[in-house]
Amino acid sequence: MNTINDLGLYIHIPFCKSKCNYCDFFSIAAKEDEIENYITHLNAVILKQSFSYNKAMVQTLYFGGGTPGLLSATQIGSIINTAKSCFMFAENPEITIELNPGDYKQTDFFGLANSGVNRLSIGLQSANDSELQTLGRRHTAPDAAAAVAMAQSAGIGNISLDLIIGTPGQTQSTLKQSIDFCVAAGVQHISAYILKIEENTPFCKMESSHFKTEDELADLYLFCCEQLESAGFAQYEISNFCRLGYQSRHNMRYWNLQDYLGIGPAGHSCVNGRRFYYPRSFKDFYAGKIVQDGCGKTAEEYIMMQLRLATGLNLIKMNEMFGEPDNIQQFAALCQKYEPMGLLKFKNSTITLTRQGFLVSNTIIGDFLTLLP
Repeated sequence: MNTINDLGLYIHIPFCKSKCNYCDFFSIAAKEDEIENYITHLNAVILKQSFSYNKAMVQTLYFGGGTPGLLSATQIGSIINTAKSCFMFAENPEITIELNPGDYKQTDFFGLANSGVNRLSIGLQSANDSELQTLGRRHTAPDAAAAVAMAQSAGIGNISLDLIIGTPGQTQSTLKQSIDFCVAAGVQHISAYILKIEENTPFCKMESSHFKTEDELADLYLFCCEQLESAGFAQYEISNFCRLGYQSRHNMRYWNLQDYLGIGPAGHSCVNGRRFYYPRSFKDFYAGKIVQDGCGKTAEEYIMMQLRLATGLNLIKMNEMFGEPDNIQQFAALCQKYEPMGLLKFKNSTITLTRQGFLVSNTIIGDFLTLLP
């Protein structure tokens, strides 16, 4: 029996009505009989997994996809009820579900709220209809506005909107249009991701000339950060911004190397320093196949995750966790390379990347990792 204090649960719902041009997440076309079969098996797996981790207090439950909003409130409620019957839950758990704004007319927001959902992550991506078409989204800006308003009317007071930075054709003006939309909607959280061209996606097959250069992406990113900050959204991670007190508790578990258990095809876990995942396959998930993926919660991972956060990497805490005191002086010395460039700040034994530093974080983090034994 594994002894862990608390846990974040991730449930993968691998169904979509259509595939977006940039998306590489595991999903298939939605069919009602397949959805019902999947939920039945999913609930059985939740029960089975709980035998190993039922001493842990679940702090967060996150439904990702795919498009979890394609499930009815009753179906989502059945999964939540199964989880609550199998695991101990904290008094005020964060329960998040991802939604596509195009489904707002079929979404029972009151039913979701009554089932325990208290946070929504809505895939806006843009408030510009031309950009939405380019991305392959099936909603419009008015659809997204209606979805947010209906959720708020149902009493869900913690809503996040996703934005994509660098869509072909995007300008600072259209990006500001999307940011202003989010602010006017009265949401508490905004995730703004720089577009990444993934293999085996329609975008991957397009000529590179359609996409922004690195310099153009950097300008749009910095502009986005400044606009969100001026609107009262504090940046707490490379791509995440929120009103005071509305950080994503579930995602913070990943970045702080806390235990999380992912269930469903393509669901990844890190529990007790052990990484494992379900393959991107229905057949393998139904067969119970789990792939062991080595050790987690290493010094390397800690550096990578902490430097994503606005709070940064505290070298004293790192030393306490991993017992490598010699690295503190080496890390401090390396800071002298990047601090004059305006890429990071080093104060009170803590390294924090600036926004310019976030843009080249892979290079900076790579340099720090070379200092590990």
